[in-house]
Amino acid sequence: MRKVLIAMVVAALAVPLVAHAQTGGNEASGWETRLDGGTDVDSVLHFRTMGDGVHATTGGRGGAIFWQPNSMAKGTFTISANFIQTEPSGHPNAYGLFWGGSDLDGPNQQYSYFVIRQGGMCTIKKRDGSETPVVVDWTAVPAINDLDGDGRSVNKLAVEVGSSQVRFLVNDTEVASLPKSDLDTDGITGLRVTHLLDVHIGDLMLGM
Repeated sequence: MRKVLIAMVVAALAVPLVAHAQTGGNEASGWETRLDGGTDVDSVLHFRTMGDGVHATTGGRGGAIFWQPNSMAKGTFTISANFIQTEPSGHPNAYGLFWGGSDLDGPNQQYSYFVIRQGGMCTIKKRDGSETPVVVDWTAVPAINDLDGDGRSVNKLAVEVGSSQVRFLVNDTEVASLPKSDLDTDGITGLRVTHLLDVHIGDLMLGM
């Protein structure tokens, strides 16, 4: 029943949401935004609260991270969220979780991130200022639900940070495990959505 209700909501809203793909900026109260490039936020994305979650629609160079300043996690913790891609992207673009964030609005921003894309692929990377070193390159993952016949997909992502290892899960299936020392783990947590996507994110568990 829950999946049916989600599908009904997304179907009802899909058309008007696409019309706002490149207008609106950040309208989600309590959330901060940073674009990958220097483009004006208002011209390339629309980020807003919707129901119990948030919704991101990104345009041309609209790749961005989204976070709440009080969403922090350190030590051992789990973050997770449910992602609904409501329509196909022009080419495979990624969305998912980040954690270990610091200086997010400054020149020395740092965080680790775990993202998936249509076609059933995932990657794990780090952000270090303007650089994004790859920790795990794009890898095919059978656990990822790819776009269905209506061009939509639903996937739950989770990152479990333990005392020495970090586990990465898609739809409750482990898809990777890495030494904690390979990643930035303590810090701000949030969401990452790259360009040309329309994604609803719910069931947010990002730490506070």
